Amino acid sequence: MNAVLLVLLLLVLAGLVLSTVKVVPQASVYVVERLGRYSRTLQPGLSLLVPVLDKVKVKLDVREQVVGFPPQGVITKDNLGVGVDSVLYYSITDPAAATYAIQDYVAAIEQLVVTTLRNVVGGMALEEALTGRDFINTQLAVVLDEATGKWGIKVNRVEIRGIEPPATIRDAMEQAMRADRGKRAAILTAEGSQQSAVLSAQGEKQAAVLRAEAAKAARILDAEAEREAALLRADGEAQAIARVVQAIKDAGVDETVLAYQRIQLLPTLAAGSANKVWFVPSDIASAVSGLGEALGR
Repeated sequence: MNAVLLVLLLLVLAGLVLSTVKVVPQASVYVVERLGRYSRTLQPGLSLLVPVLDKVKVKLDVREQVVGFPPQGVITKDNLGVGVDSVLYYSITDPAAATYAIQDYVAAIEQLVVTTLRNVVGGMALEEALTGRDFINTQLAVVLDEATGKWGIKVNRVEIRGIEPPATIRDAMEQAMRADRGKRAAILTAEGSQQSAVLSAQGEKQAAVLRAEAAKAARILDAEAEREAALLRADGEAQAIARVVQAIKDAGVDETVLAYQRIQLLPTLAAGSANKVWFVPSDIASAVSGLGEALGR
């Protein structure tokens, strides 16, 4: 009997020791109550509690938490119903306030998100809401951070995951997008054709200018070549005449020989059926007389 009591006493003592020693894991905190009232917050590591008097009220994770909220129906400024779903990133900064200042801070944050979304998106048109997610996120973060600060919650950021307009609005938007893309494609095609025509015209103009310049340069070169050829021919003829004159002088030809040569040319000048009138040099008579005197001598 005594052995049984001893075993029971040892079990009770062991239970008391185990209930006294608490090991808090990393990134967690324990909220401790003493006699039903908040006592302290145990940080990560080994801690001791007063048996029977102290009790762990709640165990909290102080890491950043992620909560996704289902799509919420919101009426935009232009009276169109859209579904907006969001995701919230928060962390616990004051475990005691998160435990005692609010009953369920996650549900409270969800309701704040719903009401804030209706206020913010309700003041925007559909097009503004679809393109203004950053503005909506900023407004949500400001309102939530202000409201949850007294609950020991820090809202790090809020992200809008999607804004779903009605099916009819989506169809109309898709048709408008297709029409706009077709319009832009037609504009780009027209601009491309215009630029191509302009470039072609500029190319033809430049080619015509180059051809004209080439023709002008060719004519200048031909004229210079002809001038040089004429100069060369004149020089050649002058040299030939000079040589003939020099040869005549070297051969001792006098006026008698020259007169005889002119007489010999007269039949050649009169030859041909088309020659009706021909002219005799004015000095032919003197040439004939000179030739007669020469023959007489």
